[in-house]
Amino acid sequence: MPVSYDKLWKMLIDRKMNRTELKDASGVSFNIIAKMGRNEYVSMESLCKICITLGCDLGDIVEIEKAEVQK
Repeated sequence: MPVSYDKLWKMLIDRKMNRTELKDASGVSFNIIAKMGRNEYVSMESLCKICITLGCDLGDIVEIEKAEVQK
């Protein structure tokens, strides 16, 4: 199941915050931010740290993209 963190990046733009500031404020590693930049899976713990930092819900930063049904 592919995931997208586009909502997170848009939220950071709206808050005038960059990825390094998010990393420092939330305590996640640069590797986690890099994985998210490539729309790869990250741990729920990392997602929760980011949500707590930004005061938002999981659905505000992550979107699960629907895969096409194979016939």
